[in-house]
Amino acid sequence: MQNLAPIALFVYNRPQHTARTLKFLQQNLLAADSRLYIFSDGAKRPEDEQKVIEVREIIRNAEGFKSVKVIERQDNAGLANSVIAGVSQLINDYGHVIVFEDDLITSPHTLTYFNDALNRYKTAEKVMHVGAYMYPLKADDLPQSFFYRAATSWGWATWARAWKNFEPDIDTLISQFDQQKKSAFAIDNTMNFWKQMQEFKKGKNNSWAIRWYASIFLKGGLTLNPSQSLVNNIGHDGTGVHSGINDIYNVIINPKPVTEFPEVVEENQMVYQAIKNFLANRKGNLWDRIKRFLQEKINK
Repeated sequence: MQNLAPIALFVYNRPQHTARTLKFLQQNLLAADSRLYIFSDGAKRPEDEQKVIEVREIIRNAEGFKSVKVIERQDNAGLANSVIAGVSQLINDYGHVIVFEDDLITSPHTLTYFNDALNRYKTAEKVMHVGAYMYPLKADDLPQSFFYRAATSWGWATWARAWKNFEPDIDTLISQFDQQKKSAFAIDNTMNFWKQMQEFKKGKNNSWAIRWYASIFLKGGLTLNPSQSLVNNIGHDGTGVHSGINDIYNVIINPKPVTEFPEVVEENQMVYQAIKNFLANRKGNLWDRIKRFLQEKINK
């Protein structure tokens, strides 16, 4: 496969997670032919400095790729600023990019899926994002991959033609939503996407991902996704900057390659209903919620 997309990996202060993420990435079939760029953010607090040093020891010795370039910041930009700057840099240089953070384990076929999708939909203006994660959906007879409105951030890829529509200004984004759009954006009010927008505005989160999804949504864009996840997030152990302790979104990674892609660029309504059902019931009954709340308190 020619013209493989560069990989951007964003790391901070979790050496064990970073090592596992790299190990699984190295096992990808296209790893040896792919260029890896590792963006290492500087310590935010003195107590983070040792962990940042440990992470940098690991990434400086990364191998198994066509090339590895490590970009180390002295200051702390924060995850959102790091991702936006790093993605923009590689998009400018290559025209497309695959993006991972330091808490994602992948299938050996994840890079193949991304590159296949980036090539297949290169000129499909409506397709703006390729995601590798998918909720543990229970529905039968789902296609191997499908189009959907929301953008997942646990392993993703995009093109320059789509990224140019990224709008970082939250006020500009919010001003374009009416009540109907808010509901559709929040998957018929089954997911807290609109709340994430409001919390960003209030300074309660610093999410690049919710602004990217909003940018796609407002352009009428779609995202490609696998029906069985090609990544799993190992960061929900309380160590992440933005991760809670939660196993609702834990998945079994698909061991097989994705070989079938949708011909028609439109949202798959059958899968949309399956996602909506998962989101509406994901927290379980009251007893499940109480148990999870208590477990999180104990773990903290």
